[in-house]
Amino acid sequence: THTAVTQTHSCHTHTRPLRTHTREHTMAPSAAPPVLVEDAVASKEMCFACFDYLVAHFTGARLLPPSYSNHSCPLFVSWENVSELGNGAPPRLRGCIGSLTPRHLHGGLHEYALHSGVKDGRFHPIELRELPALECKVSLLSCYEVAANYLDWEVGIHGLIIEFLDDSQRSVKRSATYLPDIARQEGWTKLEAIDSLIRKAGFRGSITDALRASLQTTRYQSTASKATYGEYLGARQLAH
Repeated sequence: THTAVTQTHSCHTHTRPLRTHTREHTMAPSAAPPVLVEDAVASKEMCFACFDYLVAHFTGARLLPPSYSNHSCPLFVSWENVSELGNGAPPRLRGCIGSLTPRHLHGGLHEYALHSGVKDGRFHPIELRELPALECKVSLLSCYEVAANYLDWEVGIHGLIIEFLDDSQRSVKRSATYLPDIARQEGWTKLEAIDSLIRKAGFRGSITDALRASLQTTRYQSTASKATYGEYLGARQLAH
């Protein structure tokens, strides 16, 4: 819901950077399980760093060295506008882009904090005045496994990457991904999530049992952390 060869996707759709929407992601070709340098766990400090990167983009503020480790893993950065939560409205996605292949966290979070914030083509770029309404989520992916079939995964536990050939478009190869929390947030069954992913990948034909059975499906898990702009300001004020 992005990538060149490093496969970028959107978090709620596929790369060529990937982006995320409704909450979706886009995904890069060939989802071979990545080789992780070390396991990493998402933290609020990573979210605070993403706010640092966005603030510096707008103001030119000097960046301090990251305080978290520089592990290598697939990652996504999401931005949501949460200003209407008190009125019962759901968060409004403002951008979600990441990489399904391992990236070092220091450079990867910097890159995707900005890509998802100001370069996710599905949304108007975030503006400086909008920062107080934002919440950042960092997701670090792990445990890539080839699924036995398109239903071999659990809602709320696994994220999904699908790849398939679109015979209606001269055998174009299509792919897309959803992070582990998307199907649960949307209230989807496994079948509904799969069909949504097929559409996210750009397929416009009839979704048949044969098409679903042809999917190359990879499942993965993630750790995630969130922080609001208010939490970010509080943390940075304490640090000074």
